Amino acid sequence: MENETHYAEAVIDNGSFGTRTIRFETGRLARQAAGSAVAYLDDDTMVLSATTASKNPKDQLDFFPLTVDVEERQYAAGKIPGSFFRREGRPSEDAILTCRLIDRPLRPSFKKGLRNEIQVVATIMALNPDHLYDVVAINAASASTQLAGLPFSGPIGGVRVALINGQWVAFPTHTELEDAVFDMVVAGRVLEDGDVAIMMVEAEATDKTIQLIAGGAEAPTEEVVAAGLDAAKPFIKVLVKAQADLAAKAAKPTGEFPVFLDYQDDVLEALTAAVKDELSQALTIAGKQDREAELDRVKGLAAEKLLPQFEGREKEISAAYRSLTKSLVRERVIKDKVRIDGRGVTDIRTLAAEVEAIPRVHGSALFERGETQILGVTTLNMLRMEQQLDTLSPVTRKRYMHNYNFPPYSVGETGRVGSPKRREIGHGALAERAILPVLPSREDFPYAIRQVSEALGSNGSTSMGSVCASTMSLLNAGVPLKAPVAGIAMGLISQEIKGETHYVALTDILGAEDAFGDMDFKVAGTKEFVTALQLDTKLDGIPASVLAAALKQARDARLHILDVMMEAIDTPDEMSPNAPRIITVKIPVDKIGEVIGPKGKMINQIQEDTGADITIEDDGTIYIGAQQGSQAEAARATINSIANPTMPEVGERYLGTVVKTTTFGAFVSLLPGKDGLLHISQIRKLAGGKRVENVEDVVAVGAKVQVEIAEIDSRGKLSLIPVIEGEENAEDDKKDDGDK
Repeated sequence: MENETHYAEAVIDNGSFGTRTIRFETGRLARQAAGSAVAYLDDDTMVLSATTASKNPKDQLDFFPLTVDVEERQYAAGKIPGSFFRREGRPSEDAILTCRLIDRPLRPSFKKGLRNEIQVVATIMALNPDHLYDVVAINAASASTQLAGLPFSGPIGGVRVALINGQWVAFPTHTELEDAVFDMVVAGRVLEDGDVAIMMVEAEATDKTIQLIAGGAEAPTEEVVAAGLDAAKPFIKVLVKAQADLAAKAAKPTGEFPVFLDYQDDVLEALTAAVKDELSQALTIAGKQDREAELDRVKGLAAEKLLPQFEGREKEISAAYRSLTKSLVRERVIKDKVRIDGRGVTDIRTLAAEVEAIPRVHGSALFERGETQILGVTTLNMLRMEQQLDTLSPVTRKRYMHNYNFPPYSVGETGRVGSPKRREIGHGALAERAILPVLPSREDFPYAIRQVSEALGSNGSTSMGSVCASTMSLLNAGVPLKAPVAGIAMGLISQEIKGETHYVALTDILGAEDAFGDMDFKVAGTKEFVTALQLDTKLDGIPASVLAAALKQARDARLHILDVMMEAIDTPDEMSPNAPRIITVKIPVDKIGEVIGPKGKMINQIQEDTGADITIEDDGTIYIGAQQGSQAEAARATINSIANPTMPEVGERYLGTVVKTTTFGAFVSLLPGKDGLLHISQIRKLAGGKRVENVEDVVAVGAKVQVEIAEIDSRGKLSLIPVIEGEENAEDDKKDDGDK
């Protein structure tokens, strides 16, 4: 029946952690979209996904025009947006990263050659603050696309699994993740034989991993991570079945969509006959620029030979040339175990590492791997410079900020520079997650940290190069990392020979090997465990033994890179003289108001007098930062005098400030909140014993006066005397006052 609402349900059993229910619904909302589905998590979190397709193909394009958007609605968490306009604007980093999580498994699941524009929009409509919406959105997007009548080989199931107390828990909450050693998002689909083909993995250790390992938890080694991928498969199977059940009830029949194949077989055959030998020779040139120049020459030669025969089919010649290049590269790797640049399958390119690469900054390092060159720069500042987040996540502040820049000159091209693209945001987030588990706590290192990775040259995995450069740069800035972290990019090529599939794992892949391979994965970690992992594959499943061997191969490479990095820097350097010095002081919570003062008067005065920056936490911890240690100490002394006071005593001397004058004397501020009276009879001593007609003539407001406490009366009032020529004179004065 038209507009009938259909449902399907997936129940995830987490054993002692209880169950999670993911309910799919279609037919009630967004009925004009080609396909729409709502996914609920425990009926408390709701994501609406709508998939639409253009009526006509964009046949002029040589790529598949798929767009994925995630719309965070602040009403989902009962919030009003904090921006000036009080409405949602550009997507948050969480939303952009979720777009990438959806796009990566969806894109290869569409029929090859499709050129109709496809748009998937996932809207977060309700969110339990303890839930993570990203994996719910992956399932909602897959379900809506499965229903849309498109040539799509889904459904795709997405699940987050976390290793908590030795158990892999699906769809963990924020609260549960506080006890997690490792956390990963896995997406995959079910094959005809019932096995699950893993398509995408995004994984990381947590900021408490090292603490939990010290307490006896199992470290997330390569073997543990591989076990986690296997643990995710039954959950994916349940999610895929629920989506398939929904599609069986409500999916539109697959429509007729024109397919624009990159080339026809006759073009490939002619091209192979014309330039195969020369292309094979060109692919043995080790240097990237020399190789690409020769490849361009051979490509021009191919066009020259084939254009008369295939007039009007220039695009096909170009696509066939790429296909022939891919097959030759793969064939050489499988048969000869030799790669484009002449390396063996486990060889790493030449490495170089140095610190203090640029002057004046708080920390810097340069890391090079072959033609990939990354500059890491660290900046330290007060905690009030943390990034404040206005998102659906319960996390409202980010102390460690990792930005990644990929200018077009890094690959020898021209292009747009400016605001970061989704790819740059994704690479920066991956490097950030790799470093986060080894950062010192706020208490141990009370600084906001901004790390910038500049990709100055690129030919294979700038994101993992960023991890290496960042580790060295942070150490150069004096950040006491719990352990150094390095990263490596791996590839996998497979081919069937005589009915048996052969797999070859490649260490430290080039950009071309990334494009021509069947799988690429990036692994970062310490010597002891994995801190971050990103995996994408085009294969319908990878044998567990192959994946385990590839992860071990990656570990060997990581350890080698760590050795090279440690030759450049192996312990934190002294902090740069240009970096701020931060000290902490703890005060009673009920004294916070006194330190701040009415309308911030007191804290502003302290900052103005000392030149220090002051940040106050809700628990009474105060962070004091200044360019010079003496400024920070002066601010600390002032704060202590307000919140942790010691009562002044008779005989103590102070350099006070005149804050008020009267006809009978001047009030002098000794400490914040502690004033004393310098009587006019004492002010005469400052005037050489002459009669004082007007106090202002001798001590004006704001003047500094060295005084000593002569008396404290029963009400705590302080009487002061001036210190003129030294301690002996002051004592004599006090004795004279006593005689009087």
